[in-house]
Amino acid sequence: MTVDTVVFDADGHDERADPVDARDDPGTTWVRVVDPADGVLDDLAAGYGLHALEVEDILGDVRPKVEEFDDHTFALLKAASLRHGDVSFADELRALPVGFFVGDDWLLTVEPERAAALDAVWERVGREDPRLLTNGPDFTAYRGIDRIVDDYYGILDDIEDDIEAVENEVTEAAGEDLLERINDLRRDLLSVRRLLWPTRDAVGVLARGDPAQIRPSTEKYYRDVYDHLVQLVDLTETYRDLTSGARDIYLNALSMSTNDVMKTLTVVATIILPLTFVVGVYGMNFSGSPLSMPELEWTYGYPAVMVGMALTAGILVAYFRRENWL
Repeated sequence: MTVDTVVFDADGHDERADPVDARDDPGTTWVRVVDPADGVLDDLAAGYGLHALEVEDILGDVRPKVEEFDDHTFALLKAASLRHGDVSFADELRALPVGFFVGDDWLLTVEPERAAALDAVWERVGREDPRLLTNGPDFTAYRGIDRIVDDYYGILDDIEDDIEAVENEVTEAAGEDLLERINDLRRDLLSVRRLLWPTRDAVGVLARGDPAQIRPSTEKYYRDVYDHLVQLVDLTETYRDLTSGARDIYLNALSMSTNDVMKTLTVVATIILPLTFVVGVYGMNFSGSPLSMPELEWTYGYPAVMVGMALTAGILVAYFRRENWL
């Protein structure tokens, strides 16, 4: 568990030991909590006037959302990444909840596990980036949310590479596990879609400037993030269409392969059928009657029947070849 507190303004930044006392310091206070221990969030909630349900949402599996309160705004987003799994074709989507509590002059972020997106913003505060130091907590929260959303592009890029590999395999030589891989990709895209839609709605609330803590000068930055999310949703739907097309191509190829096999078996059976009939007729071996087959007593009967069967089979093969059935 780590609890880091920094107070920053146009003159620079300073670290603080007590996150609750730092709230009253002049400037913008950012308290960053990673992997909170029992009781730590309760103390911070009491010091910053947070509702118990907000804290519970961060620790639970809750979809991204934005809630407005009298003295702060709560935004819950998911920092996503792809990790290698035993079930998925390539990777499994792992979503880490990140809570942003935005006050008038303070920002409290809570991460069950350290999020790389916030690491980048925290380092910029340490380097005393003037844009972060002078634009307040809503702009600092925007930078963290923007980095989280930017990481979604990397996830879709990885999935796009997998889709291209599957499409190449479908058009060249489809393997036995290809359908399973396509279905895994569709499940991955469904997981991304379930993440992006509520995130877009949540950021839309911030982009409209509904919360009092989002200043008009910052709304345009949230609108830019919202535009990115709209693009990401469109990309996800496009990739789902591509995987559906790849699955249809695979099933059609499989059906054509089955049809070719059935056609070959039908041709072979058609060639064998008259030969079987001839063998069956001459296999009765009735003799000793004027009505018996005269060929049974003929010296060249057997060779003649074999030649006739060979000619029949040859004629059928030639016909099937001419009709492109073989």
